[in-house]
This record gives sequence, C-alpha cells and structure tokens, in this order.
Amino acid sequence: MSLGFDACGFAAATPVDDQAVARYDQWIEAGHNGCMAWATGHRDLRHDPALLLEGAKTVISLALNYYPARFQPEGTLRVAYYAYGRDYHEVLREKMTELAHFIEENTHCPTRPCVDSAPVRERYWAQQAGIGFVGRNNCLIIPGKGSFFFLGEIITTAQLPPDEPCTMTCGDCGKCVEACPTGALVQEGGADASRCLSCLLIEDHADHLPDWVADVIGDRVVGCDDCQLCCPHNVHATATTVEDFAMTDAVMTLTRDRIAQMSNSDFRRTFAHSAISRLRPATLRRNAALTTPHLPINNKKNR
Repeated sequence: MSLGFDACGFAAATPVDDQAVARYDQWIEAGHNGCMAWATGHRDLRHDPALLLEGAKTVISLALNYYPARFQPEGTLRVAYYAYGRDYHEVLREKMTELAHFIEENTHCPTRPCVDSAPVRERYWAQQAGIGFVGRNNCLIIPGKGSFFFLGEIITTAQLPPDEPCTMTCGDCGKCVEACPTGALVQEGGADASRCLSCLLIEDHADHLPDWVADVIGDRVVGCDDCQLCCPHNVHATATTVEDFAMTDAVMTLTRDRIAQMSNSDFRRTFAHSAISRLRPATLRRNAALTTPHLPINNKKNR
C-alpha cells in the first residue's frame, strides 16, 4: 500500500518530557499564544497521548509535502502555500484513515488518527519519531527536504519499535529571525503569535487588526511564508506530487477587488474545500483592505 507520505517515524507514547512541557507553559504564561485561546485548553491531553487512546503504546508521525509546483501570478494577493489547494485536513484525514484501518486489520490494535482533531503536539512527536527537528522558525524541518510539510499522527496500542529522535538544530543561523516582517521570532527560539502575521491574518477574527499591521502586511491576505522561504533547508524543497494540493483557480485569481465584491455565499462556495474556509468572509475582506497589492509576490527560496 502506498499513500504518498514523504516521511514516517515511530515514537513511544510516553508523556511529553518535562522540559518541553515547561517551555509550552512559559509560552502560554507570556501570552505568546495571542488570539489562539484554544492553545490554553486540554493541558493534560496535550502532554500525554495515552489519554487520547487507552493503552496507547506508539505515536506514528507522518509528513506530506505541499510545496507548490506553480505559484500565484503577479497582481494577486498572496496566499500561504498550505492553502493553495484542497484543505489538507481532508486530504490527510483520508490517507491516515486508510493507513489506520490497515494497521488495525494487521495488528488487531485500536488506532486514533489525528489531523488537528485532538490536542497533539505534532512537531514534538515528529522530532521524537526522528522525522526532523523544530527550527528557530518553529516549523518542523526535515533534513534534506525542508519544512513545507503537513504533519499528522496515528496513536495506536500496537507496540512498534521507536526511532531515534532527531537531534539536529538550526545552529547559529538566524535568517528567519531577520526575515520575519514583524519581529515575532526570537534568536533563542520561540514565537510570539500576537505579532505573527500568519496567526493574525488567519486566527484573529477581530473587526480591526493593530494599526502596525498595515505597515507590514504587503500583499499577504492569507498567512505568511517568509520564515520558511528564507530558510536554507528549503533550498532542497521539491514540488509536491499530491494533485489535491495543486493551486486552485480561486487562488490563482484572488485579487483585492474580487475579495471586496465577494458575498458570504460566494465565499462559502468558492472555498468550500479549501483551508481558506477556516477564515470568516469578513476576516478575508478585512485582510484584503489592508494590503498593498502592487508589491511583488515573493515566491523565491533562499539560495
């Protein structure tokens, strides 16, 4: 059976280590989760996968490439690559459900696939499973492949041999810290979501964003990829072969005028199976109104 995943690793389903728990708690206490109030909930589940599936023995971590084969043309408003095609939640859920059924049929052990459907620390488990490491930009970086990957987990009671955790780091590179347009990243690691454009443009549904956003938003309307585009590891990024992640016509033609004229029903119809549907129509219009669409789109990886 081939489902097209680009990386897979196993980790023992033990509680998250104390150091990682402490870092997360400090991040919350500092208010760096910003508008993501959901990040403060389900603390016990977030730190122990056995609470998500009774008798859990293994966390299977999976990665699927979404780096695009083609990019938005000039004159359109910039959409982060993850939202170019079909909603990744749908795509990963289908693939992971098929894999979970395969595991259950062959091991007779229960499974629980998770694609943002449970409070699972996906980057932590991907690192524990040896897939990659968490970079200074807070993305999971797969050595030799980069960071443009969706992550998912299957928790199972099957006892599978764990892989060695990935111990690589970013070293003394700070390109993402320098490239972040809002200073949301710090050299020591960590991100302040209250200053992250990706978070503000997607998660924050307030009628108005802070005044300073208009000075830095440029042509971005959904998310921001700048901390990934500048990363030296993404020199190795190759185009995805997953057809569902190919850019849709809606993203290809997304302009400020089109968004301004889009009714709520148009929005729902246009983005029915897109990750963009997770925004509200008013949020997309708010973002578009702040943009400076004449600025060129940056689709170039650091080389």
